Amino acid sequence: MAAATQGQLSIDDSSFWGSRSIECFEKLEQIGEGTYGQVYMAKEKKTGEIVALKKIRMDNEKEGFPITAIREIKILKKLQHENVIKLKEIVTSTGPEADEEAKPDSNRGKGNIYMVFEYMDHDLTGLSDRPGLRFTIPQIKCYMKQLITGLHYCHVNQVLHRDIKGSNLLIDNEGNLKLADFGLARSFSNDLNANLTNRVITLWYRPPELLLGATKYGTAVDMWSVGCIFAELLQGKPILPGKNEPEQLNKIFELCGSPDEINWPGVSKIQWYSKFKPARQMKRRVREVFRHFDRHAIDLLDKMLTLDPSQRITAKDALDAEYFWTDPLPCDPRSLPKYESSHEFQTKKKRQQQRQNEEMAKKQKLQHPQQHARLPPIQPPGQSHQQRWGGPNHSMNNSHPPLTSGPNHHQYGKPRGVSGPNRYPPSGNPGGGYYQDTGGQGGYNAGGPYPPAGRGAPYPASAASAGGPRGVTGAYAAPPPNYPQGGQYGGSSRNQQYGWQQ
Repeated sequence: MAAATQGQLSIDDSSFWGSRSIECFEKLEQIGEGTYGQVYMAKEKKTGEIVALKKIRMDNEKEGFPITAIREIKILKKLQHENVIKLKEIVTSTGPEADEEAKPDSNRGKGNIYMVFEYMDHDLTGLSDRPGLRFTIPQIKCYMKQLITGLHYCHVNQVLHRDIKGSNLLIDNEGNLKLADFGLARSFSNDLNANLTNRVITLWYRPPELLLGATKYGTAVDMWSVGCIFAELLQGKPILPGKNEPEQLNKIFELCGSPDEINWPGVSKIQWYSKFKPARQMKRRVREVFRHFDRHAIDLLDKMLTLDPSQRITAKDALDAEYFWTDPLPCDPRSLPKYESSHEFQTKKKRQQQRQNEEMAKKQKLQHPQQHARLPPIQPPGQSHQQRWGGPNHSMNNSHPPLTSGPNHHQYGKPRGVSGPNRYPPSGNPGGGYYQDTGGQGGYNAGGPYPPAGRGAPYPASAASAGGPRGVTGAYAAPPPNYPQGGQYGGSSRNQQYGWQQ
């Protein structure tokens, strides 16, 4: 790849992409599968670097290359930022692979194409679903600031993500958060007459304008999703869990009020407004429902969940919100605790296995009912039965010690809410992150152990390239006392320029 000038986007072709074979990598295990392909944790044989390999499924393509994959590759080559997942290269196989022997019809032996991504330790959904884990306010501010910083970079470079959700936000054990899964992303222009599809964004994070059928929209659709993520982190569970589109709209109206020409000029002209217009007037209840939040958090959330997209807060303005500039300040990512790998795909698989074990135990209990327990033997006079039969926790009966579980609550003491297979709705994109997960929220969702150290470091901010804004370096608010002051958002001036094209 031609060397990129610092502060600019790299749009030059990588001459070596596609020239290397999949044989350069050792597949360690499959960590995801969905509509558009599988994802494997793999190790580069020469360097030992751990990566994620996303196989591009070609089975459904009669001829040519999937347009969705072309769009994703093009956008990821364009975006070079510390809060955006890095596409390292493309590799190919020229014929059937060893792991395809059990699948003789797989791609008819024509070979495969893989996208090679940097490897991340967690996704936000998998991490927040860990039993007993509670995010602190500084930790939430840290993750939210990185999310909005990465999204601001995308918007400045005229890219809509269109699938912001927890499992598409990848986190490493250094505390860095990166936007992933650009399979539904789309470059946009300032041409307001362009028609875009409204069948994007996972249902629970989809803004009201798309649910009402709008085909002309902009960056505000991503900011609604960010607001849903923000409230979910603070509340400890998804805030708008609709089962279908009408129910989703109704939940939005119950929280944010009924849309009309007063609070949303032009809403009556959106094609499905008359069909889904609520029968009764509903008042806005965002501040009432989330009154237990910090007042600066409520202010920011209120602006993110504004019905009228033209009045919704932008990513740039959100970075300057009081929430990120008042105590407690966002923590340094490096100060965050390190966890065992946690991805939604991984936690879902564990839940499914647990349910299967419970069902099997119930069947065995029905088929082989237990006999009455034997009565304790007659004790010699003067000896207490209690000494010998101390109950289920006594040492004589402790083959199954009592189970304890830590608190499964987040910052405001609310339970995580729904668990099980329907914890998240079907996705606008049947997958997420590096990978697509047909059954849920999706994620690049990698599973399995990651090496604690020795991975290749994330690409430097100086890898940003020609013709656009440079990536943020040290993109955090005026830092707390536990780490040095400075960085993109540090210092005394909140109105400091981002150094990007505005």
